[in-house]
Amino acid sequence: MCRLLSALLAAVGITGAAHAADRTLNYYPVGPIYEYRWKVLELALDHVRQAEGATFDLQPFSQDVSQNRAVSLLQTGSIDIIALGTNAEREARMLPVRFDISRGVVGYRVFLISASDQERIARMDDEAFRTDLTFGLNAQWADVSIMRANGYTVLTSSDYESLFGMLAAHRFDALPRGIGEATVELNARQDTYPQLTIEKTRALFFPYPIYFWVNHKDAQLAAQIERGLNAALADGSLRKLFETYYASMIKDLRRSQRRVIRLDNPLLSPEAAAIDTKWWWR
Repeated sequence: MCRLLSALLAAVGITGAAHAADRTLNYYPVGPIYEYRWKVLELALDHVRQAEGATFDLQPFSQDVSQNRAVSLLQTGSIDIIALGTNAEREARMLPVRFDISRGVVGYRVFLISASDQERIARMDDEAFRTDLTFGLNAQWADVSIMRANGYTVLTSSDYESLFGMLAAHRFDALPRGIGEATVELNARQDTYPQLTIEKTRALFFPYPIYFWVNHKDAQLAAQIERGLNAALADGSLRKLFETYYASMIKDLRRSQRRVIRLDNPLLSPEAAAIDTKWWWR
C-alpha cells in the first residue's frame, strides 16, 4: 500500500511539474496606469509559448519601491523585468528590449490643474505657458530632465502621491501626465481632490519610448520578449490590445482642439526605438 501511495504521489508530482511554468518573472511597476504594459508582456510571452514552448508565470513585485530602487533590485535579481522609459542611466544599468510598447502615447502629455486655473492657462501663449508656469513631477521620472532642457520650470517631489496634494494646494500649476494616465489618476482621486481637472487647450509631445528592461545577464529573456513583441505586431494582436486600452483616449484626442508643443528629448540614445504614433495620432 505504501509503495502504491508513493507511486501515485510521484505520478502527481510529475504531472504537476509538466504544467509548471519554465520561469517566474517578478515585474515592476505595478498599478492601474501600468496594466497595459503587462498585458503587452503577457501577449508577447504567449507568442513565445506558441512558437517555442517556453512558459512564464508573471508576478507583480510586492514591495512599494521607487524607480531607482527597482533598477537596483533588478540588478541583484529580486526583480526580473521592468517597463519604463529610457535614459542614459537606465541603459547603462539594464538591458533594454528596444521596442516601444507604448507607440508614443507616454510622450504625449496633458496636464492636471486646479479647475480655477483653467481660463488663466487657456489665455496664455506658448511662451507664457513655458515661462510663467511651474510644473510638478516625481524626482525620479525621466521627463524632469526633458522639460528642464526645454526651458520649463519643474518642482519635484520624491513621493508620487504627494504630487496631487501639492497641485491642489497650488504649490505648482500643472502636473504633466501621459494621455493614458491622466483620466485614470484623476478619477481615482476625485473624492479627495474634487478641485482638480484636466487642462483643455495644451499638450506636450516628445519622443519617449517605453521599453521592457532585464538584467544584462538575461540576454536570452530579452531576445524571447523581442521575438514575441514582433510576432504580436506582425499578426495584429498588439494593435488590437492597444486599441482596447486606448480607444476612448483616441476618440477624445480626435475631438480635441489642443495646441501641441513639441519638445526635444536629449535623453534618447542613437539606438532608441523609432516612435510610431500612426495608430492613434498622425
